[in-house]
Amino acid sequence: MEIEVKLFTVNKRFPLTISYGTTAQTTNVWVRISHDGIEGWGEASPFHVGNHQQSTEMIKVALQQVAPSLQAFNPWQRQQIEAVLAKALVPSSAKAALDMAMHDWLGKCVGLPLWQMWGLDRNLIVPTSVTIGINTPAGARARARDWLQFTDVRVFKVKLGSPDGIAADQKMIMAVREEAPMPELYVDANGGWTLSDAELMCNFLADVGVKYVEQPLPRGQEEDLAQLKQRSPLPIFVDESCFTSFDIPRLANCIDGINIKLMKSGGLTEAMRMVHTAQAHGLKVMLGCYSNSTLANTAAVQLAPLADYIDLDSHLNLIDDPFTGAFLEDGRVLPNNLPGLGVEHSASAA
Repeated sequence: MEIEVKLFTVNKRFPLTISYGTTAQTTNVWVRISHDGIEGWGEASPFHVGNHQQSTEMIKVALQQVAPSLQAFNPWQRQQIEAVLAKALVPSSAKAALDMAMHDWLGKCVGLPLWQMWGLDRNLIVPTSVTIGINTPAGARARARDWLQFTDVRVFKVKLGSPDGIAADQKMIMAVREEAPMPELYVDANGGWTLSDAELMCNFLADVGVKYVEQPLPRGQEEDLAQLKQRSPLPIFVDESCFTSFDIPRLANCIDGINIKLMKSGGLTEAMRMVHTAQAHGLKVMLGCYSNSTLANTAAVQLAPLADYIDLDSHLNLIDDPFTGAFLEDGRVLPNNLPGLGVEHSASAA
């Protein structure tokens, strides 16, 4: 199995601000594996959660270093390859790129899209949310209008946890609600609140009609989630606090759902484990993304029939996405009928 690693840079139409920074441009990693004349594609995008950071350079170096160890394997040997990657301490985003590339290869080998190989029903896929980053009330109104004019919006995910405090958060969410009364509202604080602020905000947001709150408390403060759940009228989801299926059992009694991202989980194999583990604990499942292009989001959407909530909008906010794949229909991001992941590269892309 040959492995090729290439960097590519994508730019956001609307820069995104969350509780710990603003992103306008990202350099991601395109992984291509080849075996028996078939190519499989995967993508890794950098991310950081608190002190945990996976940079583009870290991902690229890890893939280049482990590639020689994988040449003796073929894409059918995913369990053996997973063991090699674990022993080499390969970052989860690099593992994700290889894992989705192997799944892509497998689907192309048998001539079927991945969702169909898994026996899933595309009709069960719910609309995706689109994201409004931290902003002034006027800026939030403008961003809501931009999204409404640009695409078919059914759900807004509003980033809160402003460094200016919860009063600023309240003004911002009200501005979005007034500007766009019809779409559903979800809120993601990215760990930007204290416990007391989270309690106040959950009650405030319930009155505004928000459906759930994601990651209200910082990663590392999970012991306070049980108290928050008891006092919150809204469901509590975690993102930064939950990387893999191993994190779910210890969190299950103090949350209502988890946000699965391929870059955190290490790919589709672990993401499927997370779905089953969460469901076995009675938790809801969301699929999310970092600064992914269409490639990684098309991989994630193969699992979308199993999710209660979808937040796969990063590729919709790109002005120079080099890939095509999943498509938007009635506010839903849907996988196509092409084999594997169903992703193609634009001949005009740099």
